[in-house]
Amino acid sequence: NFIGDHIKGKVINDLPERVKLGVLLHRKIDQFTDEHPIVRQTRIKLRPHFGKYSVVASDLFYDHFLAARWSDYSGLTLEEFASDFYKKIETFSEIIPERTKLMLNYMIPNNWLVTYSTVQGIGRVMHGMSKRASFYSGMEKGTEVLISDYEQYENEFRIFFPELIQFASAAAETKS
Repeated sequence: NFIGDHIKGKVINDLPERVKLGVLLHRKIDQFTDEHPIVRQTRIKLRPHFGKYSVVASDLFYDHFLAARWSDYSGLTLEEFASDFYKKIETFSEIIPERTKLMLNYMIPNNWLVTYSTVQGIGRVMHGMSKRASFYSGMEKGTEVLISDYEQYENEFRIFFPELIQFASAAAETKS
């Protein structure tokens, strides 16, 4: 699923079947997320701060709440999950798109998955993104915006995420 954003065109047909299914599931999850009314509500609130980057900001805010409340959703600790993920992703280096590899050069050494669990950590990630954006993104204000309405963003995530889990489970079972 992780490489799904960076697989374009017919390249998907060259992937191992399980990886291909993961990319397809990732796309379904993205579509479900993009069309969900709660997510749209969050993005509308973020638009004045982040413009077209409100989509990225909402994803990062939701990533923060998932990481911060990880034990609500997994029997593994976040640290165990992140360590396992980083090891697994490196075993697939031959099929990882170059753009994903570039991101992993920042993600793994800075342990983004665990860093996302704190407001300061997600703020550092957003600040780093603001430096790499080709035009003004507002991402450097991420911490300030998140804190300004933290409970509301968290409530939106808590409504959305169980629905996403249910959708993803059903979509994974269909395998198409």
